[in-house]
Amino acid sequence: MELIRGAHNLRPRHRGCVATIGNFDGVHLGHQAVLGQLAERGAALGLPTTVISFEPLPHEFFGKDKSPARLSRLRDKLQALRRFSVDRVLLLRFDRRLAQMPAEDFIRDILVEGLGIRYLVVGDDFRFGAGRKGDFALLSEHGRREGFQVTHMHTFHVDGSRVSSTRIREALERGDMDEAAKLLGRNCSFFGRVLHGDKLGRTLGFPTANIRVGHQPLPVRGVFTVEVFGHETEPLRGVANVGVRPTVDGLRNRLEVHLFDFDGDLYGRHLHVDLLHRLREERRFESLDALREQIGRDIVAARAWFDRLDHEDD
Repeated sequence: MELIRGAHNLRPRHRGCVATIGNFDGVHLGHQAVLGQLAERGAALGLPTTVISFEPLPHEFFGKDKSPARLSRLRDKLQALRRFSVDRVLLLRFDRRLAQMPAEDFIRDILVEGLGIRYLVVGDDFRFGAGRKGDFALLSEHGRREGFQVTHMHTFHVDGSRVSSTRIREALERGDMDEAAKLLGRNCSFFGRVLHGDKLGRTLGFPTANIRVGHQPLPVRGVFTVEVFGHETEPLRGVANVGVRPTVDGLRNRLEVHLFDFDGDLYGRHLHVDLLHRLREERRFESLDALREQIGRDIVAARAWFDRLDHEDD
């Protein structure tokens, strides 16, 4: 998959494609339905598929610190898009210039002149351009004039309700990992490289793999049962803390994974961590001894959860 950072990096070879536009935060089931339709049309026309997305996300630009947490970091989103037959991602910087660009200019400069678009699929509530004045009707009008087809993807429902990033975020906030996984079409996951930490977990008797999860607000926090991929003996089972370690420093986002019965070296490896079940919320303890005792209880609870899971599968 080719990543094109900014419209200024579009080249003549990028012209002629089928495309969709959106945030694709989480790449959930609704997004996957759009990508599936796009892939089918691309195959029928013999054209590459292009996803047009934004960085930062528009609601982050407008909402600043009040914007909701992302479901996926940019790197994670790009990795997810690779699995759905996406050939190219055009990543547009969402700044004041783009926010104030008239919808007609966006169609002309990006879709027609930049991409030579032949087919466009968007969500049924898609709006774009300055003042959100661009909509499906405007796209269709320009499509008839410029020779590209525009279609919309109807809202995707699960259990009678619309699948959306907001609905997934709400499920994660209340710790309903099964509901979140149902809407995402996969487990809530983090990807990242194992870094050297302060070795506190080893000092407490529970060594951990420390994975960078960025500086943006996290959509989920707490202590979880996990399965980890990226090692020869995958999946590895364990327990993980996602959050800011309030007992120790409480300053930076951290994902710390303690793997059961594992004694290998993971430093430098890129791991994929699936969050399966939330055991408890993250909280502050009065001392490291109290933290050590709680970690021991968390490990017992996590092992018991996996035992129940294995018996259910028998």
